[in-house]
Amino acid sequence: MGNGVREGQVDFKQQDVEPVTSTHLPSEGNQEKKKVLNSLMSGALAGAVAKTAVAPLDRTKIMFQVSSKRFSAKEAYRLIYRTYLNEGFWSLWRGNSATMVRVIPYAAIQFCAHEEYKQLLGSYYGFQGKALTPFPRFIAGSLAGTTAAMLTYPLDMVRARMAVTPKEMYSNIVHVFIRISREEGLKTLYRGFTPTILGVIPYAGLSFFTYETLKKLHADHSGKLQPSPPERLLFGACAGLIGQSASYPLDVVRRRMQTAGVMGHTYSSILLTMQEIIREEGLIRGLYKGLSMNWVKGPIAVGISFTTFDLTQILLRKLQHSTNIER
Repeated sequence: MGNGVREGQVDFKQQDVEPVTSTHLPSEGNQEKKKVLNSLMSGALAGAVAKTAVAPLDRTKIMFQVSSKRFSAKEAYRLIYRTYLNEGFWSLWRGNSATMVRVIPYAAIQFCAHEEYKQLLGSYYGFQGKALTPFPRFIAGSLAGTTAAMLTYPLDMVRARMAVTPKEMYSNIVHVFIRISREEGLKTLYRGFTPTILGVIPYAGLSFFTYETLKKLHADHSGKLQPSPPERLLFGACAGLIGQSASYPLDVVRRRMQTAGVMGHTYSSILLTMQEIIREEGLIRGLYKGLSMNWVKGPIAVGISFTTFDLTQILLRKLQHSTNIER
């Protein structure tokens, strides 16, 4: 009796395992494709939701960055209110369509690249399947931001132009590309590229580094594998605050160089642009103009972005898992 039962159990297991390995488990290649697709979709949604939420503040910040007007919270409020009165409520989102055209591929590439760079660096340093140590964590974020910026830069240029010009000047995104190409040359589409890359290295590096570090510290101290959505928002807000503060002067330089053609300036290099800003407006009031608004806008946007990405990833994994079980 005892031997018969054991044999029956072995037969049952063998019959049960074989079809699973041959038909139900997806191949490694398919799993990797799904993972990349999930990252792209989650990143695209994260970028779109975050940027739309703070678009009016973003446009106001850019308008101050590219002008010599002195920034203050009172002046920022006046500018928003005047724009609303003169051009209507939806004008506060002017340039957001160009932002979406840029930010959707940018965020998709950045988040997806970050996941891939984490995996590559994990293999290289021997941390496969585990959290990276601080330096590789920073490098993964910097490489992800640099990759996304390089692939989508002309769209950022177009978005900046639409944000600071009246709607009569450019009717749509395509019109911006055509006018810049005809009147200023194709090279103009990459004006400000160098400060963008120099700025994105500390910005993306510190943002991803801070967010990943806070999640790891939370897991170590709380014993919970995943933080709650409010905790994710808080970690993302801290990440945005640190990342944007570190790279802000280069962001101002980038905007000045991008909009020089329509603002009556000629900025030929990063150093000359910085020197002119400091000479005319001062170090803090010039290179850090609008930073206080970024301390409101940035943490909100980055917090929403990281949280949306993580939660969308979790949702997509659950949907795929339930689909595999049903099959």
